[in-house]
Amino acid sequence: MRILLVEDTHDVGEAISRRFQQTGHTVDWETDGVAASEILSFTEYDLVILDVMLPGVDGFSILRKLRQSGSGVPVLVLTARSEVDDRVSALDLGADDYLVKPFDFRELEARARVLLRRRSGGEPTNVIICGDISLDRANRNVMVGKREIQLKRREIVLLEILASRPGKVFSKDELLDQLFGFEEAAGENAIELYIGRLRKKLEGARARIVTLRGSGYQLVSDDAA
Repeated sequence: MRILLVEDTHDVGEAISRRFQQTGHTVDWETDGVAASEILSFTEYDLVILDVMLPGVDGFSILRKLRQSGSGVPVLVLTARSEVDDRVSALDLGADDYLVKPFDFRELEARARVLLRRRSGGEPTNVIICGDISLDRANRNVMVGKREIQLKRREIVLLEILASRPGKVFSKDELLDQLFGFEEAAGENAIELYIGRLRKKLEGARARIVTLRGSGYQLVSDDAA
């Protein structure tokens, strides 16, 4: 999934970015409020992790502008401001969650998983099932029946995108946007490469990746036929 992290404290931003990248997510990290607000005007994310005290424009102003534009992207506000009034203000402006610094990274990751689940359809658990494929978002492992298969981090994210909405057709552009950040140069060939690898590793499963020429890809469960 693609995450925008807006955090001007370098060590905190670096640590958060690294943690989420290690679990396969694409993270665009921005330290300036003006730049972050501009990025949000033309880029779609699955989650925004937003600091409040920022140079240029503060996080509350970014959040207000985002909601006024009609965006429903989940926003987790991350700040040292712990007063009740601050939390109420953030939630009233449209934040989906609020975490006070200092925080435990495990809690941040768990809260992020909850918001990402809502984004992809609101499943009540971290386990996505399609056919006999199951993907555990917390442990980042994939099973086909009782057999665990080894996927690289970007392959897991690709499967997560497809399996979270079985039957939905994802264009190559949509997959590119979710799999690669601004710092990563990638083209449609990269999507074809990852689809090919994933399809091969899922051979024998009761779900398959279908190519719809000119439209994109979808994951289809044989059990639904």
